[in-house]
Amino acid sequence: MVKILRSLPLIERKRRLQALVRRSSCERIFYAQHIEEHGIAFFKQICDHDLEGIVAKRRLSAYRNNGIGQLKIKNPAYSQAAGRQELFEKG
Repeated sequence: MVKILRSLPLIERKRRLQALVRRSSCERIFYAQHIEEHGIAFFKQICDHDLEGIVAKRRLSAYRNNGIGQLKIKNPAYSQAAGRQELFEKG
């Protein structure tokens, strides 16, 4: 089943995830909407609210766990960016 889901386009995987979240009784899980248009305006709002950035993916792409096929667009003025590498360094 996992292989089948991974091969589906992103938009279909998100549709199925949204349906699962709606049926869930867990109040700690919510579905994060995606933005299909107005990416520049959305990114400006991300920066205005001092958020880290956005991840852009192709709506018809299959899942890839190697990061290929997605683009991380970071807020260059993000106030908490300094020192974040320390959180992920191996000791």
